[in-house]
Amino acid sequence: MSKTFEKVSAIRGMNDILPNESWQWERLEQILKMWLAQYGYLNIRTPILEQTRLFARGIGEVTDIVEKEMYTFRMGEDSEQLTMRPEFTAGIVRAAIEHHITYDRPQRLFSMGQVFRHERPQKGRYRQFHQVSIEALGFEGPDIDAEQIIMLSRLWKLLGLKDIHLELNSLGQIDERKAHREALIKHLEAHIDVLDEDGKRRMYTNPLRVLDTKNPAMQEMANQAPKLFDFLGEQSKAHFQEICTRLEEAGISYTINPRLVRGLDYYNLTVFEWVTGSLGAQATVCGGGRYDGLCELLGGKSTPAIGFAIGLERLLALMEQSQGFIAPSETDIYIIHQGELASRKALQIAELCRDQGWRVLVHAGSASFKAQFKRADSSGAKFALILGESEVNEATISIKPLRLDNDGMMAEQVTIAQAELIEELQKRI
Repeated sequence: MSKTFEKVSAIRGMNDILPNESWQWERLEQILKMWLAQYGYLNIRTPILEQTRLFARGIGEVTDIVEKEMYTFRMGEDSEQLTMRPEFTAGIVRAAIEHHITYDRPQRLFSMGQVFRHERPQKGRYRQFHQVSIEALGFEGPDIDAEQIIMLSRLWKLLGLKDIHLELNSLGQIDERKAHREALIKHLEAHIDVLDEDGKRRMYTNPLRVLDTKNPAMQEMANQAPKLFDFLGEQSKAHFQEICTRLEEAGISYTINPRLVRGLDYYNLTVFEWVTGSLGAQATVCGGGRYDGLCELLGGKSTPAIGFAIGLERLLALMEQSQGFIAPSETDIYIIHQGELASRKALQIAELCRDQGWRVLVHAGSASFKAQFKRADSSGAKFALILGESEVNEATISIKPLRLDNDGMMAEQVTIAQAELIEELQKRI
């Protein structure tokens, strides 16, 4: 007696990408790779699993990601604690240090793939999601900051996105943030009665993040808080002003948001987000900034750096809203056949067509001509090639157009010699 097993489903917040959706991902990934190549970025691929201390040290132990959201485990009692990557930057910097890839020159790098955070799943926010992460290591001037923002503006144009705008801020340097931090803690202490539990918890460990609150009861307090920009020195202000000037020269509009701090501890100077009003609560499409101290923090030599990450799920949702998606066809040519000899000949003809770079499906299994025509039509093929017993005996083949031509007409089915097939299809495809 066979045992019945309960159906197994995907883990909540970790989604299957089915064939009717995956083509959209492939299309987006192709555009991203072309765009990155235009700016000289090279692909680096790091492991999904890293030592937990990499993220605790790199991202910050009192960030939401490290405190609440990481998938962390041990394989044995005495083994190193491991974490599934919640973001790419720390792993890319670790690899750059380990393999000395910035020893002789700066590097423009990118990674693309899955990242993992244990969050409450909702539209645009999943536990397994996809990012493209772009990192420029070894560049210290404001020119590279501006270039990365300008290249993002080009990407939105390539993807046809319009409802997306730039928010910009400067976090200054460590000593400037320290002076601001002391003033901010005094401000928070004076308003402790309006702080929620999250704000009280962060007040001394990460007070800047308290200002990033979404709690309406804390908004007035946050608006009245000391502004970090007022604590910036001349060099930090000049760095920021140069970025603004270059963006204006490039025709890119922006909003200076003094409360923009980003969610990771390693940022300094420039921080930015591209946001949209089209995705509800998940407004941030892309975020990044400068992290000049991260390489040294992770055991490498002091290396200036800047980077950003884009959530692909959110990008796809924006693309669908702005332009819609029309699914591509499975194939260019569908070969219909009847009989054993025709089945064998169909395989030979299919290979000749594939030699031309065309996509070809040969009907698999036995079915009536009617059923095969139905399948050919649903495949999206432009043409059906038909082989029956008479065509095999006479060395001919029939071509049946399945789609309307540019004039909105359906061409007639024709029968030609098999030797003329490739030349005839070259005229039609």
